[in-house]
Amino acid sequence: MTKTALVTGGTRGIGASVSISLKNAGYNVAATYNSNTEKANAFASEHGIEVFQWNVADSAACESGVKQVQDKIGSIDILINNAGISKASMAHKMSVEQWDDVIRTDLDSVFYMTRCVLEGMREKSFGRIITISSINGQKGEMGLINYSAAKAGVLGFTKALAQETARKNITVNAVAPGYIDTDILADASEDFLKSLVGKIPVGRLGTVEDVSRIVTFLASDDAGFITGSTITANGGQYFT
Repeated sequence: MTKTALVTGGTRGIGASVSISLKNAGYNVAATYNSNTEKANAFASEHGIEVFQWNVADSAACESGVKQVQDKIGSIDILINNAGISKASMAHKMSVEQWDDVIRTDLDSVFYMTRCVLEGMREKSFGRIITISSINGQKGEMGLINYSAAKAGVLGFTKALAQETARKNITVNAVAPGYIDTDILADASEDFLKSLVGKIPVGRLGTVEDVSRIVTFLASDDAGFITGSTITANGGQYFT
């Protein structure tokens, strides 16, 4: 039976690449988005991937959204927690709203989404839960204490949940990308990009495919003995 994968933030950037890669690997794929309906519908039309709109920072929205996915394309075997935002500010200038928005979207949502699918996975004795963290969750980054805290938090979440679910054949892993060539860097100056690449030993930014290939492997049966792990993909910029 074809397995179903749900990718949060799955219509752009890394999430879009993950959605496409999983579909190409033979999975049924549902991708969530938050606000840009026009682009999401264009993505769905181009790639034949079902899209669903809800805010993953809202626990009730996650519950109703997951039910919509299950009713339309079936129970969820694979959850990719990819949705995230960044609101940069030095700590002494950061507002409570900036902190809360990032923590809710990048950390709380991982729990909200996971709790919606976990019981179904336990009943089937199969599941894959994969969360996109960040190099900044491993080493921290000046001006991103909210983002770094959230991305570090999902690593602890991953290790703890993996211990709870291992005997039910549910693996729980994280991927920590380095700096990836996405829209986030589209407006960066040439000098900034040159400086950034100079810190990466392989001499280039990562691609979304560098990340989606890892996620697709972790979702596969071949990765059944890998759980509680963080796969680092940063071109050698940081070692743990």
